[in-house]
Amino acid sequence: MTTTSRAHSFNEAAAQYAANRPSYPPALLDAVEQIMDRPLAGARVADVGAGTGIATALLRERGADVTAVEPGDGMAAQFRRTLPDAPIVRGDGNALPLADASHDLITYAQSWHWTDTTRSVPEALRVLRPGGALALWWNTSALDVPWIAAQDERVAHHCGVKSPSRERPHDDLAIQLAGLAGLNVARRQLRWSRTVPLDTHLANIGSHSAFLVLGEAGTHAFLTEERTRIGEIFPEGMVEETYVVELLVATRP
Repeated sequence: MTTTSRAHSFNEAAAQYAANRPSYPPALLDAVEQIMDRPLAGARVADVGAGTGIATALLRERGADVTAVEPGDGMAAQFRRTLPDAPIVRGDGNALPLADASHDLITYAQSWHWTDTTRSVPEALRVLRPGGALALWWNTSALDVPWIAAQDERVAHHCGVKSPSRERPHDDLAIQLAGLAGLNVARRQLRWSRTVPLDTHLANIGSHSAFLVLGEAGTHAFLTEERTRIGEIFPEGMVEETYVVELLVATRP
């Protein structure tokens, strides 16, 4: 299955994504403000690959002037239902539909890995004002929690993808892997958790692209087995999911 197919798979599950995916902790945007050395209030921000608007909503709550950029039909439609008064334009990070030197901050929440960094990095630098910042972040599994590590191994095996490494890359490698080598980059790792019903936990898993491309049959069988396994760990039916947000912020000269 191609990367493009996986990227487009979200459009068929936009409502599921919006209802079940985790948000981000307040400390994340605190860190972005600290690295930028300015408040988000009043900042002109482009949230690229905005999806259903999870990050856009948080940025707007901080007082930022946010324009969402989203390529997918299904995700854009769900975004408009969720945030009807928020501006959204169609496009992606490889060719931003934004003017030169027009934004203080460009954000990618769970979406930078879908871009071609040989194109998306120059595009971000083109759109950013001098001193502006490019912020990339991902919710990643806290693999030091045994049940989470075991579940991630089962997911990888079932979906035929690479098993997650329990060793996080050092700063230089993380920056290189993100295509940001040569830029002034700060990295932060922020641990947080949420407690959700078992149904939400399972729906969250099923909203990931590795499952969406499998189809309903392959996904249903796995999630049925997971319901039994995770139900034994959390017999009261409420699951504590623990994440580490990986944050990279590159500052434009």
